[in-house]
Amino acid sequence: MLLQLTINNFAIVSFLELDLRSGMTSITGETGAGKSIAIDALALALGERADADTVRPGADKADISARFRIDKLPRVKAWLSEQELDEQGECILRRTLSREGRSRGYINGTPVPLSQLKSLGALLINIHGQHAHQALQKTDYQRGLLDAYAGHHQLMQKTSKHYQQWRQLTNERKQLQSDQAQWQAQRQLLEYQVAELDELALEADEFPTLEAEHTRLANGAELLNDCQLALNVLADGEESNALQQIRHGLKVVTELCQMDPRLAPVQEMIESSMIQLEEGHGELSRYLDRLELDPERLHEVESRMAKVMELARKHHVLPTELHGFHQQIGTQLADMDHNDSRLQELAEEVEQAKEQFLLAAERLSQSRQRYAHSLNQQITDSLHQLSMEHGRFEITVTPDQTAGYSPLGIDKVEFLVSTNPGQPMSSLAKVASGGELSRISLAIQVITAQKVETPTLIFDEVDVGVSGPTAAVVGKLLRQLGDSTQVLVITHLPQVAGNGHQHYFVSKDSAGNDTQTRMQELDENCRLQELARLLGGNKITENTLANARELLVSEA
Repeated sequence: MLLQLTINNFAIVSFLELDLRSGMTSITGETGAGKSIAIDALALALGERADADTVRPGADKADISARFRIDKLPRVKAWLSEQELDEQGECILRRTLSREGRSRGYINGTPVPLSQLKSLGALLINIHGQHAHQALQKTDYQRGLLDAYAGHHQLMQKTSKHYQQWRQLTNERKQLQSDQAQWQAQRQLLEYQVAELDELALEADEFPTLEAEHTRLANGAELLNDCQLALNVLADGEESNALQQIRHGLKVVTELCQMDPRLAPVQEMIESSMIQLEEGHGELSRYLDRLELDPERLHEVESRMAKVMELARKHHVLPTELHGFHQQIGTQLADMDHNDSRLQELAEEVEQAKEQFLLAAERLSQSRQRYAHSLNQQITDSLHQLSMEHGRFEITVTPDQTAGYSPLGIDKVEFLVSTNPGQPMSSLAKVASGGELSRISLAIQVITAQKVETPTLIFDEVDVGVSGPTAAVVGKLLRQLGDSTQVLVITHLPQVAGNGHQHYFVSKDSAGNDTQTRMQELDENCRLQELARLLGGNKITENTLANARELLVSEA
């Protein structure tokens, strides 16, 4: 429940701190005093849209904090745990708004996006505004009220989950069907191209190998001649060769070493070079022994290279890229074959997913019908209490396939009412009398709020258009609601205000160009004065005080 609300520099509030308790809290005040300012500020802390104009004139920013006790709220604790936000039995929501329009939100001191403030706020407080009857005329809002009253959270989650799975599979099938239609024109070409390249069977890095082999085979005669020439120069020449010259040089250096040992390193280097020359000569000789002119192999290589280059030009790639291109179009063709089989699988999966969705939606629909039947009698009885003796209320739950299925199920939920004898049931939106609509709205909100899990309920002048004995009944209903949950009621009716377990008075003070709104809790004597004011205006008499005392005593 809401323990404390702190407001700084919001609208005409400089500073306001409210300590709130369980039960029903009545909030009254003079017209224009700003009875709804605290609720508007609280709405900002709960993530509602902000307007920089609400920052108090002369201040840099508005700052609103709301502290809640959550030790008995498992859904709130679970939400905070999922979001990895600390909780120790209490939770603090904070919102700041700068004059430049910059807005920041915090949960337990941690900066969060406003969407998280709004999600958590919906679990903590439910605000029923004075124009709630306007929203109540919309079928989506009506369905939401029924589901909230029935506690359909898990059923709706399951229905939405199966709907999303069904739509996802359906979209996948549509995409594959679209792709397949486009691919049909390509398939024949791909099949021909893959078959042609399969026949070529070019291996990875084969073309560079062919190029190297072709160079060697095409220059075979030159290789033979030049290798023999090199061998002669190195060691085989009869008249003179390099090896012979090095041996002679080595002999001379060896003799010099005997005269000067410092030439020993030179001798070692010449000996090493002679060994390398002999090894090189040997390798070249063995290469020449293996070297053969092979015109037939040269023809084979040239033919293979020609085929590769022909297909490379045909497919607009380099010869070295042809193997990769082959793999690429082969994969495309395999994907097409796979998608054909996937389409067959999807046809079954889509049908199964639809059946699961309809099964979940049907369970949700049956539960809606059961709770609708329960609500019908409760709200009808409440209308009778609210001076609509002939009023009848009915919630219809009907499958609406014409509007299409949705994550919310298959139902069209509509609130119907009849206010006069013999009058047929008709849509709530068609009720002519504003006063009747207000009372119907109030009855629905009070009854449904009893089952909604939100721990704090705020009623902001929902009793507009109600007076006399009917107002007393409204007050009694709200107090009964306050026995089981925290209820804040902004009202102008003494019959309602007198029912509060506690009572706050809102006043507005003006001094020069400065205007301030204040809220103070009233003791019993001050409550009598305020109820008397509500009964008789600013002129308070013994009669109005006596009437006020009756309201306070009989209902408090």
